[in-house]
Amino acid sequence: MSTLTADPARTAPAGARPPRSRRMPRLGGPVWLVWRQHRAALWTLLTLTLLTALAMVHLRGELTNHLAASVRGGPGLEQHVGRLFSVGSYLGYAPVLAGVLIGAPLVAGDLETGTAKLVTSQSVSRLRWLTTKLVMPAALIALSTTLLGAVFTWWWNPVRSQADTLEWTSSALFDVTGPMPAAYALLTFTVGAAVGMLLRRTLVSMVVTLGIVVAIGVVWDRFRLDLGNVLSVTTDTGVGPDARQPELPAQAVQQGQGTDFLTDSGARLDWTTCLDTMENTRAHTACLKSKHVIGYAADYLPASEMQPMQWLGAAIMLTATAAVTTFIIIWGRKRLL
Repeated sequence: MSTLTADPARTAPAGARPPRSRRMPRLGGPVWLVWRQHRAALWTLLTLTLLTALAMVHLRGELTNHLAASVRGGPGLEQHVGRLFSVGSYLGYAPVLAGVLIGAPLVAGDLETGTAKLVTSQSVSRLRWLTTKLVMPAALIALSTTLLGAVFTWWWNPVRSQADTLEWTSSALFDVTGPMPAAYALLTFTVGAAVGMLLRRTLVSMVVTLGIVVAIGVVWDRFRLDLGNVLSVTTDTGVGPDARQPELPAQAVQQGQGTDFLTDSGARLDWTTCLDTMENTRAHTACLKSKHVIGYAADYLPASEMQPMQWLGAAIMLTATAAVTTFIIIWGRKRLL
């Protein structure tokens, strides 16, 4: 038999193993279809994640070099802190991008072009198609946001104690570290997918999703600090210019509109008490004494509350994500087409 047509398995020496196939494993079925449809957006997501992470690694190196070459808090540190805050603010847009650019077109595009009807008319069930459409982008979003949050936290750690310039309650820090980035982005992603499934038009779905995501952000900013356990510190040495003010722990963030007045009964009066006598120190002091004010009181959130607040907030968002996902699956199985 010619060597050009001989079967390698038959012509190989006894006991020799046939050569292994060098073909790499390839995607197939709905997984391949989802990747093929959204490969541009997913590759962009992965590329931006890598570039942003590398940029933060570089900036973190510059920060540590500055701290090693000068006294902590010396001249020039404000520039590094400003970079940290700016990047954290930019990372805060990740949930918006996940919902508007990935979530909203995910199902709406297939419904608008008729791809969904074509796919589900084959051997692929609606449930399998929907599950694949959601799981693959969601996994990449979770991976990307978790990586960026971890690198950002690593960059922040050397100046984390700079409470006078960086308040951990700021959204530029709180929402982009710990479990928050992934939970927030997954919520907006599933909301965008649900909106696209209901409206069935890509551009309209993106606009509506943007409005909903902005509304979620407003509500979250309003109630985020309510997740923490607020503590109080008081003084009872009188009031006035020479009186001792409440001292907050390191990295604590004061809450409320300002320092309140404390009475001998333990009640608290807000800072507007006797406001009309502020111009006259003697009259102001007499007014406060008439109300039995003996000192000051201030509310604050300690830095130790950051992680519990983040995990509680992430749990709320993931619960909402699960609810929206369940809605997508139930609605999609019955009324998708």
